[in-house]
Amino acid sequence: MALTEPLDLLTGFPGWAVSFNLVARQEQSRHASGRTRVKDLGQPIWRAAWVSRPLRANALDHWRARIEHAMVSQMAFTAWQPSRCRPIAHSGTGSLPAGTLHTIGDDNKTVRLSGLTGIALSIGDMVRIGSGLYRVLEAASGDPTALFTIEPHLWPGTATGQAVVINKPWCLMTVDPGSLSAPADPRTGRGSISFTATEVRG
Repeated sequence: MALTEPLDLLTGFPGWAVSFNLVARQEQSRHASGRTRVKDLGQPIWRAAWVSRPLRANALDHWRARIEHAMVSQMAFTAWQPSRCRPIAHSGTGSLPAGTLHTIGDDNKTVRLSGLTGIALSIGDMVRIGSGLYRVLEAASGDPTALFTIEPHLWPGTATGQAVVINKPWCLMTVDPGSLSAPADPRTGRGSISFTATEVRG
């Protein structure tokens, strides 16, 4: 069966995301006066780095092949922060409700969510609203919640009534070209894999 986007690249990955951060999309240029001018090319996007535990030779080859294909083909995959697959206040394996976007604040970075009865969101939690992935910057609870701040700003096209996901919230990423590293120990064939990836929009 042919591989199709988005790839399911991270399920079963024997490692961890050692970073999962927003990065600015900016262009810098230095003028003759010595001043550095910064031009925003869009709102921040997510960038992450994954590292595996030491792998046996067969497993190393398996994951090298999968990640290298994703890197060379630039096919998008679903990416999530492994430490934030669930809200901080709701660890475990119990089912989590899906919500909806109730209200968008005038500043386009505060939201009110509904449908999350019994759920408390903490600073650092991740939520998926529509097609965007956001980090919670203020604690929130209730149904609907009070307005609370998220980052980054809501993406264009986000509208009230769109779905809100708090169980393994994700975004689409592609593996950064040249970021894959998978050296093997010449004595044992064992090694670790590391790579970085950046969010893609549209």
